[in-house]
Amino acid sequence: MLTAIIVEDMPDALQLLKNTLESNHPEIKIIDTAKSVVEASKALRNNEPDILFLDIMLGDGTGFDVLEIFPELKSKIIFVTASDEFAIRAFKFAAIDYVLKPYTNEELAQAIEKAKQQIQPNKERLNILKDTLSAPEQKPDKISLHTLDKIIIVSLDDIIRCESDSNNTIFFLQDGQKVFVTKTLKYFSDMLKTYQFLRVHQSHLVNLQCISAFIKADGGYLLLKNGENVPVSVRKKVEVMEILDSMHR
Repeated sequence: MLTAIIVEDMPDALQLLKNTLESNHPEIKIIDTAKSVVEASKALRNNEPDILFLDIMLGDGTGFDVLEIFPELKSKIIFVTASDEFAIRAFKFAAIDYVLKPYTNEELAQAIEKAKQQIQPNKERLNILKDTLSAPEQKPDKISLHTLDKIIIVSLDDIIRCESDSNNTIFFLQDGQKVFVTKTLKYFSDMLKTYQFLRVHQSHLVNLQCISAFIKADGGYLLLKNGENVPVSVRKKVEVMEILDSMHR
C-alpha cells in the first residue's frame, strides 16, 4: 500500500483526482489533502507520504514554496499543472515529469508508474523549473539533458549545435563534450527555436551565436566559430541567409 497527499487549490480538480485514485488505484491510500501552501505544510508535518501530488499554482504561493519548506522530503512528487505552453516548456527544460490538466486515467496511471521508479529531481533541476516558470519570456540559462544513464545540466550558451542520430540527439558543447540524449531533434528544435537556435537541416540544429559565416559554395553550408561545417538544406537556405543578414545589420 502506498500513501499519498494531494495538494490542489481547485476544489473540483482536487475531488476529481481523489475520485480517480480511489476508483482506479486501490494500492494508493490518500491520507490527506490540502488546498494551499499553509495547509500542505501542516499535512506534511504530520505525515510524509510515498507520493505527493503537487499542483504548481496555489492560492497563497506555489508548489515550490512547499518543497522549500521541506527540503529533506523523501516523497515521490507528481507535479500537476494546467495546460499552459510556458509551463510545459519549463518542465521540458528541467527534464521533470508532469501531469497536464485535464489528464486521462491512462496519463495519470503512467505518471504514478514513473513516480514509483523515479529518483527525485535534485535542487538544481527544480531551480531550472522554477526559474523558467517564473520568467517565461526570458531565455532560460540552463537545460537538463536526459542521457541513457543520468541527467546532466548544461548552460544554453554552452551548446554549439545538435545533430540528429535516428530518434536520438547528440549535443556538441563548447568544451568539446558530446552528450547523447534519448529524444528526437524535433523535440529540441521546438523547445529551443525561440532562443536563437535554428534548424538549418533535417539533421542539424545550430546555436546562432556560434555561426561564423554562411558559405555559398558546395550547395551552401555554415562555418561555425569552432571551425566545424554544418550543411544547410536547400529549403532552409533563404531563411538562414535572412536571419544571418538581420543579425549583422
